[in-house]
Amino acid sequence: MLILASASPRRSELLANAGYAFEILSVPVDEDALPGESAPAMVRRLAGNKARAAQRAAKLDPRFAGKSTLLFLGADTIVTVDGQILGKPRDAADARRMLHLLSGRTHQVMTGVALLADDIEEIAAETTEVTFASLSETEIAEYVGTGDPMDKAGAYAIQGYASRWVPRIRGCYFNVVGLPISLVTALVEGVAAAVTP
Repeated sequence: MLILASASPRRSELLANAGYAFEILSVPVDEDALPGESAPAMVRRLAGNKARAAQRAAKLDPRFAGKSTLLFLGADTIVTVDGQILGKPRDAADARRMLHLLSGRTHQVMTGVALLADDIEEIAAETTEVTFASLSETEIAEYVGTGDPMDKAGAYAIQGYASRWVPRIRGCYFNVVGLPISLVTALVEGVAAAVTP
């Protein structure tokens, strides 16, 4: 049984669209970067922390009592530009700041993915380059006013309103949405094979 350690509706939708049956068990974890931590290290660490938190919580959840072979999927997505890590904006001013940084430039979207089962732990990351058009002050203000940027890494969602500003990407589109499905599939297949008697 696959358990998604995320409350993200986007990740749930991506998994469901890819044909996965799963349960959701999201446990809050501290998502702050550690001093001097690189972006790849951060997303891997946070994905692992989320999956491990769900694994611990599942032991107390009656939905999973007596279930064999539980697979815990954790993920964390960040945006980086000029070496700066952009997580979810704190407020509208922070969202405007992030969108100014992304305007007219290419940035990186990185998602760490962790899959845990019993004593097996596989953690990987995917990176996609996204190019933004130049944004006017009015465009930024109108977008921030919709509220859409507030729970998104880098203050935008590529699949929504902000899609109008993305002329090109290089890499996995689903990674930018929040879950690189091809990478997830490879991890699920590998771990499932390892734990199947």
